[in-house]
Amino acid sequence: MRKIFAALMLVLMLGACAFADDGTIKVGIFNCLTGQNAFGGQLELEGTQLAHELFPEIAGRKVELVIVDNKSDKVEAANAVTRLIENDKVNAIIGTYGSSLAMAGGEVAEKAGVPVIGTSCTNPLVTDGKKFYFRVCFIDPFQGAGAATYAFRHLGLKKAATLVDMSNDYSVGLGKFFRDSFKKMGGEIVASLFYQSGDTDFTAQLTALIDAKPDIVFLPAYFAEGAIVLKQAKELGAPFKFIGADAMDNPEIVTLGGDAVEGFMHTTFAYDPSMPEMNDTAKAFTEAWNKVHPDKAPNVNCALGYDCYIMLKDAIERAGSAEPAKIRDALETVKDLPTVTGMTTINATHDAEKDMGIVEIRNGKKTFIGIVKPEV
Repeated sequence: MRKIFAALMLVLMLGACAFADDGTIKVGIFNCLTGQNAFGGQLELEGTQLAHELFPEIAGRKVELVIVDNKSDKVEAANAVTRLIENDKVNAIIGTYGSSLAMAGGEVAEKAGVPVIGTSCTNPLVTDGKKFYFRVCFIDPFQGAGAATYAFRHLGLKKAATLVDMSNDYSVGLGKFFRDSFKKMGGEIVASLFYQSGDTDFTAQLTALIDAKPDIVFLPAYFAEGAIVLKQAKELGAPFKFIGADAMDNPEIVTLGGDAVEGFMHTTFAYDPSMPEMNDTAKAFTEAWNKVHPDKAPNVNCALGYDCYIMLKDAIERAGSAEPAKIRDALETVKDLPTVTGMTTINATHDAEKDMGIVEIRNGKKTFIGIVKPEV
């Protein structure tokens, strides 16, 4: 009888967590608001907050955002998710920028059975084997193949090299996926060079790249370090092109890199304010963002934070419940959901299937070139 009573009490407690005492749905946000990745995490948070301002209620219930800083640290990421679940009793969680942080927090959420929607955590391991972790972004094998496809098929370049941060899983993984795809299409990888997070002098690597004579260098860096690489490459007279990935998509790259970033390209999600054509969701987001942030242009990080909230809203409304298990089930069936970054469908591995875009810096401004279909 004691075991039966204990089991009944557990069920009642779990049921009580479905809503706060006043019927509020509590959505946890764990993102890097300080530390190395704060620039991306803050933008994603602002995108989620904008969606919350536009849709403060879901299924007729007030939504409360509970925000915790993971400080760009793996241990803090796990602690942040623990706090959101145990102390704040959230129904679902959004975050985070940085795949290693997502993996650390994801282990905690998985054990607790609380669904999480990742913003821009693109490493395949984030959702690998997870029942409760989803993401609104595409994954790195797709992105690396997209950069390789654009370089080889669209630009007609046959020789490539990579310059990768050896201490960063995101950068290392993308470098491998690019090389594999480029070689598969018939291209030649003439050099694979490395640096370490925090480095400020890339002269040795750039000199070696100049000697290797690639047509293009894949640089899957974060935007601050990437801007330094591009400036030093220009100073050395490097003749090759550069292409990067989504972590280079930050409005500050032009400010930091100056004319050295002119002509730089990177993969991105299918949104940029410079797009000649937008879907209705992207138009509404851009208009709302410009009203709230008239002095700051939106980018894909803001859009992905917004899209996570939209995806969660859709799941709760279709589930007719904010119970974590029912939200999870509804997230598994997201299909052709209109989001800022295109139509979003969640596949069997809980990853988003969506279009990939290419951006180039032209005349000191980010310019959306178009959509690329990666040859995976």
